[in-house]
Amino acid sequence: MQRRDLLRALGGATAAALLPLDAVAAWSRVAAGVRITEGLSDQQLALVGAIGDTLLPRTDTPSASDVGVPAFVNVIVGENYTDDQRTTFLAGLDAFDANAKADAGSSFAELSPTARGSFIETLEMAPRNAEPARSYWRLKGLIIHGYFTSERVMKDVLHTEIMPGHFDGAAPMNTPASKSSGEAHHHA
Repeated sequence: MQRRDLLRALGGATAAALLPLDAVAAWSRVAAGVRITEGLSDQQLALVGAIGDTLLPRTDTPSASDVGVPAFVNVIVGENYTDDQRTTFLAGLDAFDANAKADAGSSFAELSPTARGSFIETLEMAPRNAEPARSYWRLKGLIIHGYFTSERVMKDVLHTEIMPGHFDGAAPMNTPASKSSGEAHHHA
């Protein structure tokens, strides 16, 4: 099973059931085009997009960036995190990019897809309690959560029906008058 298939299975099983109000609110803010003043810098948004697209690349389904995951992460971090959480998280993103520059010679967003994958594999094997791994794992959770709660993925990939069933405005009705006339005729 490939990573994408595993993530799809996990997302499909939990996305609709665990769609918290903060995800709905965040996606509403993204759709409205709200500019987050306490969020990520343009460089950090590009980094989130590059990480998201490495984890969830465009295949026969949209990539993380295609569905707006960087903007979702920006809203969550800018509006839902405390000042201390935000500062720690943003410093972790900067440390992630600094490690990519030190290890691979350029920022993560500028690396080839193969180099990005190798860098992430190395980071995933590192202890999770130290930076930049701690912020990476938190970001990975946000990316996956944002991806699978996005409207496009829920409709086009997971095929989630928000309102199940089919509305047929011309469905025949069995009215009390037609029943009573039928019953009267039957008893006669």
